Amino acid sequence: MNAAWLTDIHLNFLKHDQLEEFLLLVSEETVDCFFVSGDIGEADKIIDYLKHAESVLKRPIYFVLGNHDYYEGSIKGTRSMVADLVKNSENLIWLNAVDSVSLSTHTVLIGHDSWADGRFGDFYRSSVELNDFYLIDELKTRDRTLRLSAIQELANEAAEHFRRVLPLAVKKHNRIIVLTHVPPFKEATWHEGQISGDDWLPFFSCKVVGNVLKNFMEKHPMIEMTVLCGHTHSFGQCEVLPNLKVVTGRAEYGVPQIQRILDII
Repeated sequence: MNAAWLTDIHLNFLKHDQLEEFLLLVSEETVDCFFVSGDIGEADKIIDYLKHAESVLKRPIYFVLGNHDYYEGSIKGTRSMVADLVKNSENLIWLNAVDSVSLSTHTVLIGHDSWADGRFGDFYRSSVELNDFYLIDELKTRDRTLRLSAIQELANEAAEHFRRVLPLAVKKHNRIIVLTHVPPFKEATWHEGQISGDDWLPFFSCKVVGNVLKNFMEKHPMIEMTVLCGHTHSFGQCEVLPNLKVVTGRAEYGVPQIQRILDII
């Protein structure tokens, strides 16, 4: 079995013909399924993009959402729409909504959108102003303390999801693939070949999810985990533990691509 992994494809930057060409190109890959680790489009078109991808690719699409997928909308409203869509879909699987997916005898897939949680770097002194705080309803505030509280609540939700599903995932499998949008470790926040600095780290990493993953893998040295993430738009790999590897995908607005073809053992 194999899968094509995509991340940060930002389909809203494509014209109609470009979108058709890209989806057709992806559909021609001889793979069994697709992984998409967030930032598919924006809130007003996310359902259309998912439906269109499903109609063209005609194979299972395992996905999480990224922060851009909530732009010009709300997190609650967008998640509600996506939850309704996947209930009636055979090939669209939103990993927030399932415990795990058995891909093979050895390998299981789990995932969650996650969120940058401000726990790495220097949140209060950072000069970074994300569009998240202007384009996502739940995050529209200039008060930094309220911003931090809001993003940490989202990150904590993701951490609780992983804390709950990880023990279930390894009952019958010894390899775990984790699909998430935000890098869960500082070492995975690649940008142009380097780890992000203190200005960007609060918005490029989710420490609380990383803690859950690392703690679990330390207690299960015979299990192997690979985390696939995006968000920072630059490629990089890191080994957090001998049995825990993180791959961060690269991206360029208007030029979506397949990150790699994965062999599922």
